[in-house]
Order: sequence, then C-alpha cells, then structure tokens
Amino acid sequence: MHTKNTTCSHARPTDSQENPAKERISRHEAGGPASQPSARLRKRHHIRFPSPRPRNLQREDIVMVEEASVRQAVLGTSVGNFMEWFDFGIYGYLTVVMTTVFTKGLPNSLGVLIMLLGFAVSFLARPLGGFVLGPLGDRIGRQKVLFITMSVMAVSTSLIGALPTAAQIGLWAPLPLYVLKMIQGFSTGGEYAGAATYVSEFSPDKRRGFFSSWLDVGSYLGFAAGAGAVALTTMVSERYWGADAMVNGAWRIPYFLAIPLGIIAVYFRSRIPETPHFEMEDSSAEDERPRTRRRGHWRFSIVGPKLRDERIFGAHSLPGVFRHFHKEILLGILLVAAGNTLGYVLTSYMPTYLSNELGESTTDSAVATIPVLILVTILMPFAGRLSDRFGRKPVFVASAVISVLAMIPAFMLINSGSSLAMHLSLILLALPVAGYVSVIAAALPALFPTASRFGGMAITYNVGVSLFGGTTPFIVQSLIELTGNAYMPALYVMLFSILGGIAVLFIPETAGRNLMGSMPAVASAEDASEILATQQADPNIDLDTMPVDAVAEAWKVPDNKGRTINETEGDHAGPRLAR
Repeated sequence: MHTKNTTCSHARPTDSQENPAKERISRHEAGGPASQPSARLRKRHHIRFPSPRPRNLQREDIVMVEEASVRQAVLGTSVGNFMEWFDFGIYGYLTVVMTTVFTKGLPNSLGVLIMLLGFAVSFLARPLGGFVLGPLGDRIGRQKVLFITMSVMAVSTSLIGALPTAAQIGLWAPLPLYVLKMIQGFSTGGEYAGAATYVSEFSPDKRRGFFSSWLDVGSYLGFAAGAGAVALTTMVSERYWGADAMVNGAWRIPYFLAIPLGIIAVYFRSRIPETPHFEMEDSSAEDERPRTRRRGHWRFSIVGPKLRDERIFGAHSLPGVFRHFHKEILLGILLVAAGNTLGYVLTSYMPTYLSNELGESTTDSAVATIPVLILVTILMPFAGRLSDRFGRKPVFVASAVISVLAMIPAFMLINSGSSLAMHLSLILLALPVAGYVSVIAAALPALFPTASRFGGMAITYNVGVSLFGGTTPFIVQSLIELTGNAYMPALYVMLFSILGGIAVLFIPETAGRNLMGSMPAVASAEDASEILATQQADPNIDLDTMPVDAVAEAWKVPDNKGRTINETEGDHAGPRLAR
C-alpha cells in the first residue's frame, strides 16, 4: 500500500486521477507488475474542485431601512459635524482678533502664523484619534464611539473660551490653546469618519449619496453658524462696549455658546441606535465553524463568510487594515486632499485672506462668506442625488475640472476690488466644493468592508485631511509670505484637484451597490423583490462581497477507523466527488 497526497484547485481531474485503482487493474490484466507500483503511480495526484459559490439571496437576507430611521441617523450624526465646524467657524473668523489676544507683542505676520498653526495642530492630532477610535468603533460599535467624540469635542470647545490671554501669562498663552486644539483634533479623528460610516450603513444602497450628503450639510451650516456668531457678537459688543470690545473679552462669547449647543448635540447623539449592518456583523467563532453533511467519505461544508474571504469578512487590527487595504487608503487620501484643500480655503482661510490681503473687517468677511456657505449646503443634496444617478466618479471628476478651470479667475475677481466680483468668485469656489464633499462622504466608506469600515475610513480621511486639509491655511499663508504672490492659494488647490481627479479613476464605482461585507439595503419591499428577481443578471449584485454562506467540498474526512480518505485510497475505488 502506498499513500498519495491530494490538494484542491479549480480543474476537473483526469480519469486516471479520479480512479487510480482502475488503472492498477488494467495494468495487471495486461501483464504488468501488480505488486510493484510504477513511478507513474507514485506521482502526486491533484484533485481539483470549483470554488465554492455563495447561495442565492433570500428575502430575509435583504436589509429593509425605514426612511424615519434614516432621518434619525442623519440628524443624530449631523449635529456632531455641526459642533465640529461651529468651532472651525469661530476660530477661522476670530483668527485676527485672537492674534492680538494670544500673541500680543509679536509682529502681526508672525502672530497670524502662530494662530494658523494652532488650527493645523488640531489636524495633526486627528490621525492619532483615527488610529485609536476607528478600530475601536469596529469592535464596540459606531454609536458608542460617536457619543464619546461628541462629548469630548463639546467640552474642549467650551474650555477655549476660558483660556488666559497673553496679557495674563505672556507668550505662554498659545500653549494651552494648542493643547485644547489637539484634544479637539483627537476626538474629531473619530467624529467624521464614524458619522460617514454610520450614515452609509443606515442608507439604502440606491440613495446612499443623497443621505450621506446631509452629513456635510451639518458641517457647513455649523461653519456658517460659527461665522454668524462671531459677526453678531462683534456688532453687538462694539456697539455697546466700544471698538476694542472683542479684544477685551467679547471673543469668549462665541465659545461659551458651545455649552448649550453641546448639550443638545450630546442628547441627540445618545438617542441614535446602532447601524443594522454592524448589528448583523457576527464575530462569533461558533457561527463561523463549518456546518457539514456527510456523504460517504465526502461531505458538503457550509463555509461562513469569514472563512471564505478573510480580507473582506475578517476583523483586522490597525496593521491588518493597512496590509489589506493600502491601495484604497492611498487613493482615498488623494480624494480627501482634493476636496479639503478647496474646502478649507473657502471656509477657514478665506476670512484671513480677505482681512490680510484686501483689508476687509471681520464683520465684512463673515457677511461675504456666510451666504456662500449656505449656497454650498443647498447644492450638496443635489450633488448627492446626481452621484446616485450617474455615479460617484463622474460627479467627482466634474468637480475637479471645474476647480482647475475656476481657481485663477476666482482669485482674479477677489483681488479686483469689486464687492460684486468678490461674491461671484466665492460662488465659483462653492460649486466644486459641493460636488467634492458629497461624493467623499458616500464613496470613502464603500471602499472598506463592514468589519473594517470605521478603521479604514478613519485612517484614510484623517491622514488626508490632516496633511492636506487642516494645514492648508497655514501653508498657503506661508507661501504668500515667502513669494508675495496672492494667487498661491489658487495654485495650491489646482495641484490637488488634478491629483484627486486622477485618483478617482482608479477606485471602483460604488453607486447603487451594496456595501462591501454587507447585505443589500433597500427602502421598500418592491426594491427587495427586484433584487431577488434580477440577482443572477444584475452586475451590481456581487455575492462574493456579501456575508452569504458558501457550499464547499471538505475532502479530508476521517472514516470510522480514524483514517483520512488519503490513507484509505487503496481500500476502495478512489475518491467519490459529491454531486
């Protein structure tokens, strides 16, 4: 007796491989040596099977999402983004005032850079927050992490209003400000990534772009509210307390407004449920154990999705996310860079640019930009609908093209000295911003599977926005100081729009498709019936990306004597394929 080893692959075995005993009988009848196996018989035989295919979808597999639940999810996450950008709006429009408050005694140009560096510091802390809070959200749930980030952000924003000034502690004043900005950055490292993941997992597949766009509606409304709070505080305080009222303490009032807003936001955040896709994600090893049915020496094995594809369905650590999804992370970072360089020029940097380069007052800068921010919020849901209908990639490419073509003309209009031209230029900047942010909110979460989505999204978004978004005001102001060229912001934005437009061509189109690692999500029973009826022909339905059990052949099955099929091959007419 001799032993042969067998391995599984994907071609049908030859006749001699299927039945080596039959070959031995033929050789014996022909007069060949039956007792001594030939060299040919001693070769290893390879039995090949087709890859296991997941079963068809059934009605109970499809996630039905009620619109009321989606609205609750959008509202609960948008308030967090509102708070985050409310602080950005306050800090952006108070940069000139806080330069006097926190860097008194230094040259104005250096003081402005110190304040803008404080803005950049918060973004440098964001990747750390993403590295910690992202994988944590994949383990304990999206809702729990979002509650934590909202609470920390509200407290740290309010505390900025209580900081000592340079008149009280000298040039040490920026340091506690930097500490609070870093705490803010750490918490926001999980905020936007978690909110985008949350809304994506709560949205029907065919309307994910539309619902995800509302996430950034909260962001830009928050920025507009922050700018409005600064403008209103400036007008009222200067009218009743004099021209130096803001420097003398009124600058604290907008930050203290974060206290009641934070309480409201935390309340809404505490009321949102966990996402249905995360609740369906079962990490139990017992559920992943193959369920088998014997058939002779062979058996059918019902293979769980995590055993079927570890990359998509396995729970990965931080290094594992990098190892499995490094391509998606790099491409996603370029998309984030394109959208956020322009977004932060329009929001956080524009007040400083209008004040320093054109001599506009804080109030005039706010009045000029608030209507444009509201315009962006109106355009974003329309851009989200367009991405659902025509795809994420076409909308993003169109935004990149408009951005490249419009930057230089927009800054020429800003520097023309005309108030009307300045407003037209800001509208030119707003158009591509709406397309960028709407696509990013829906496209980035879809690049990663459910088991690793929060972590992958947190890494991608926070690295991109930290390196190329939050640092934009500091970098473009430094370039202007070094070169004396007032068009450096336009050139900087154009560079990343080109890179982002190229990168989006290499990501998969995800509009109308199920999220990787999740079952299809629909808004109505009619949509579910359509999926079931067309699942064999619809290219958007990819069972390999869904947690559907697959049927496979398990061939090393011990018999009642404890021997595997390999060891008993001489006792029977060869392996019997399960049919």
